[in-house]
Amino acid sequence: MSSTPTSIIQVCRSCGGGSPVAAHFCQQCTKILTLGRHGDYFAFLGLPRTLTIAPALLEQQFRALSRQFHPDYFYNATPAERRASLERSSYLNDAFRTLKHPVQRIVYLLEIEGVLTPAERGGAVASATVPPDLLEEVFALNEELDEVRALKASGAPDAQWREKLQHAAAPIAAKRDAHARDLAALASAWDAVADRPADAPERRQVLQALRARVLERNYINNLLATIEREGLQVSGEAEA
Repeated sequence: MSSTPTSIIQVCRSCGGGSPVAAHFCQQCTKILTLGRHGDYFAFLGLPRTLTIAPALLEQQFRALSRQFHPDYFYNATPAERRASLERSSYLNDAFRTLKHPVQRIVYLLEIEGVLTPAERGGAVASATVPPDLLEEVFALNEELDEVRALKASGAPDAQWREKLQHAAAPIAAKRDAHARDLAALASAWDAVADRPADAPERRQVLQALRARVLERNYINNLLATIEREGLQVSGEAEA
């Protein structure tokens, strides 16, 4: 199942008692637990591993835990407890920053489900993973960028090459918008199968579809960044 792994036990360093991995305080002595095998951001915030999270609920969980972990409450505690409060506060902030953004939430889910590598998360996309129709657009984009560079080199007015650059960007931007809609639809599809066994075909299918869209999104963003750099380069040349 994809639910929180409550069967995993974390040991309290204060009393030696055991608590579920999603617990923040020892169930025996109530001391704050050292951040160790903490599960994942979803479990840490007490949320199901779904992609549709109400912002108000996320904010509520974040604020409630922020109050519980705040270092001020552990001013007179043992060094281990003070360290645990700082560790949990830091991890909580990371979890909140990640889960409050829909796309980052998807990327994180793919990572903890083991279908997306850190390199892929950073934007590394092999050409084999890009759909043929996108590769055709990339080919057309490169031709248009060559024309833009030629116009700039010839001293053409800014308005002329900028119009050409905007024309080159339009189909790529449209692809990005289409992928955003696809990701939203797939997020809903994931929520419908998230609680099924990890090896359920429909669950793996949705994960792979999400992975493909994320990789394509990275590729598209790289293309749009290339187009933007063309514009920024000219601004720099003009100032020089």
